[in-house]
Amino acid sequence: MTGIVLAILGAALAVVLSGIGSAFGVGLVGQSAAGVITEDPDKFGQTLLLQALPGTQGIYGLLTGFIIMQRIGIIGGNLLPLTPEQGYSILMASLPIAIVGLLSAIYQGRAAAAGIGIVARRPEELGKAIIFAVMVETYAVLALLASIMMLFGIAV
Repeated sequence: MTGIVLAILGAALAVVLSGIGSAFGVGLVGQSAAGVITEDPDKFGQTLLLQALPGTQGIYGLLTGFIIMQRIGIIGGNLLPLTPEQGYSILMASLPIAIVGLLSAIYQGRAAAAGIGIVARRPEELGKAIIFAVMVETYAVLALLASIMMLFGIAV
């Protein structure tokens, strides 16, 4: 495989896998929130806040994909001739956010869905529900930082 194909594969994996995780997580929380809203429509704002949390991993993957596309010249129209080693390096650098983004968004969705249960019974405890879900976010942020640091360390 050529270097450019491997690099594009890395960008695609970062975007697609983290996006799948975010879609799953956001959907899971939305299902839980819909039940609460049926009983108490005034809790829409609180539940929407929890639902938005697992969506950030998809943003992180998209950011990583854009960085890869910019570094290899897809954005800007000046595609660089990459060696297979450079391509593999970019592919490997995309994996932290691709894999951690996928899994952390799913688990953050589960934590936020449980937080919906807290809001349903004790809406004044929204902050605690958010903290439980945001703790999972820490690992997505670390994976994003690792991917970005590796990408900027690769000479292209």
